[in-house]
Formats: sequence, structure tokens, C-alpha cells
Amino acid sequence: MRILWLKTEILHPIDKGGKIRTYETLKYLKRDHHITYLSFRQPGDSRESLDQAAEYANRLITVPLESARRYSAAFYAELSANLASALPYAIQKYRSDEMKSAFQRTVDEGEYDLVVSDFLTPSVNLVERIGLASVLFQHNVESQIWERHYQNAAGPIKKAYFYGQFRKMARFEGRALRKFDAIIAVSESDRQTMASKFGVSRIYRVPTGVDIEYFRPAVNERPKPRELVFTGSMDYLPNEDAIIYFAEAILPRISVALEDLSLTVVGRNPSSRLLALSRANPRLTVTGAVPDIRPYLARAACVVVPIRIGGGTRLKIFEAMSMAKPVVSTTVGAEGLPVSDGIDILLADDPEEFAQRVNHVLTNVEAGNRIAEQGRALVTREFTWEAAGAEFARICGEIISSERESKAA
Repeated sequence: MRILWLKTEILHPIDKGGKIRTYETLKYLKRDHHITYLSFRQPGDSRESLDQAAEYANRLITVPLESARRYSAAFYAELSANLASALPYAIQKYRSDEMKSAFQRTVDEGEYDLVVSDFLTPSVNLVERIGLASVLFQHNVESQIWERHYQNAAGPIKKAYFYGQFRKMARFEGRALRKFDAIIAVSESDRQTMASKFGVSRIYRVPTGVDIEYFRPAVNERPKPRELVFTGSMDYLPNEDAIIYFAEAILPRISVALEDLSLTVVGRNPSSRLLALSRANPRLTVTGAVPDIRPYLARAACVVVPIRIGGGTRLKIFEAMSMAKPVVSTTVGAEGLPVSDGIDILLADDPEEFAQRVNHVLTNVEAGNRIAEQGRALVTREFTWEAAGAEFARICGEIISSERESKAA
């Protein structure tokens, strides 16, 4: 297969879930197929990150993109201007005539079998009729994320803003999904949501994977008995919301019983609000970007995933499980993963119940170890990137064959 892969960013550094899933999928596909990777190039992209694209693509094509730094004056100006746009801000900022031209030029120059839009965002630069067999790789149901932002927003101004973004995203997502010959979802729940919400029928599912050799139980590191760990990109709003919610509503309930409790938040680009929260709370440590999250997971007595807003599937849960760590999560945090409450994970949505379940893991080591062992067994038995990549390749081949048969008929 000759695949034209569309993305809004270069993959290195591979420091968030979406990048990890794409990287592992493309590495598998590149073994037997030709990948052209068409992406935006942003000012922060290093020469090294561009060179590393050879790990996952045979050919790299980039288009420059200038974007406002988050929380800067220009960023807020763009948010204000977006109020008059029919597109949600998360989509509008990637709209580019230069990218549209680069896509068409690339298609005209090469004999491609398939176009893959990785996430919803690149699709804003595609015409209604793409002209090639096409797939949307839908890591999340984007409108669902914005609906949850709206539902959890505090105050009328934020609530009104997030409601507007949710409605815009739902309209755009519904139109965009119909551009493609097929959709690939990352969970059965996402597949069902898209089918019922947007009336799209040809939706496949590819399971979430984990590198079980990289994320192995630590041999020489003993966990700290009262340390909680959260991992994730902190410039992703659902992650920031999760930690602020946990720090304000859950952490104080646990620390009543456990005075030496601590929480370490590991992930790039924490906001000034989160940094201020860590300075005011000695129990909370925010690391920012780290070269390797495994030492932090190794130290954890428990990994917490208090997500209220996200979509898709959380790779962080499988990574923690693969390192044999007990995980306590909200149901939204574990959404789409075939996990079982009380067997390989603990689930809780109420702050008091979440605190009780974390407390149980920290004070009952045997119970925590039992959950951790079952989690490790689950991911090593069923959820490798090899299996996910093979299924993705099979689906792509099926879509190409189907489209060829349709044109020949």
C-alpha cells in the first residue's frame, strides 16, 4: 500500500497519547508499506525531530504553521475572534490554504492507494470529495470532549464559551465524518457514539496497545508507600482539569488519614495555575516535561486517573498496568478500555469514593498488588502494539479493495 498520512504535528518528541498511538501504528505499517507523512511544521520543531520522521515515514512533507502560545495575549485574541466563526477554535487554527495546496500537489504527484486523516483536525483542509480511498483515524469523539468541558465548567462565562465550542464541533464533526470512506475508532464505546450521534455506519475499531517490554515492572526500585502519580501532557485541558479537581476535591480527603501522602504530576507544559497550586500545596509536585516517565511510575504506590472530560482511550492506564501498578480511575478515565472494576482496576466518580479507593490501595498492600498483577496480566495477554498495528493494516487493505471494487462496478 502507498499511504498518504495527514497530521497537524511532527511526532517527536513522542510525549502524549495521540503521538504514541500514531507512532506505533506507523512503525508497524512502514515495515511493508510506503508512508508519506504530510504535516505542519511549527517554530519549535527541531532539525532532529524532523530527521527522526524516518522512523515512521518513507517521505516527510511539511508546511509551516505559526500558532499563538497558549495563554498569551495573541491566544486570547484568537479565542475572541473565533466567536464569529462557524468553526470551533481547535479546528480553525489549522485551516491553511498552503496545506490544501500541498495536499493536492502531493496527490497529483504520487499514485496513492489511501489517504489517512490522523485526528479530525487535518480534515479541515480536505475537499468534500477526496478522490482517493480515505480513512479518518478518530482517536476521540471530539464533540464529546467539548460537551464534557461544558458540563463541568464553573461559572456562566466559561459554560457559555464551552457550549458554543461544543455545538460548533458537533456540526463540524458530523460533516467531516461523511467525507471519508471509513472511520477507525479506538474503542467500542467511541464506535457506538459516532454511529448513533452522526449516523455513520462504516466504523472499524482498533484496540489500544502498550509496549510491554518498555513498560516493565521495576526490579530495583521499591515504590514509595504514600506516593500517588499522574502522567499526561499538562497542556491538554482534560488533564489539567483532572489534576485541579483531584487536588481540590479528593487529595484533602485522603490526607486526613494519611499525613505523609504526596501526589506527583508528570507531564509537559503545566499551566501557571497548576504551578501556583503546587507552590501552595506541599503535597503536590509538578515536574513538567521529563525524558522518561518510567522512574516516576516505578516509585508510585498508586496511579490515579481522575479524568472528567476526556475521550478516546487513556494510554496512561495501560502503561501503568504494564508496570504492575494499581490504578484508580474515574469511569470516564477508563472509558473504552476493557477493564473490570475490582479486578484489574478500581473505578470511582464521587470524590469521597475515589478517596476511599485510593486509601484502600495505600493501606492494604496485598489488595493493591492483586489489582496490579491482574492489570499486568491483562495488557500482556491482549494489548500489544503488534496486534493493534496488524489490525490497522488489515482494515486499510479492506477499505482499498472495497473502493476499487466499487469503482470497477
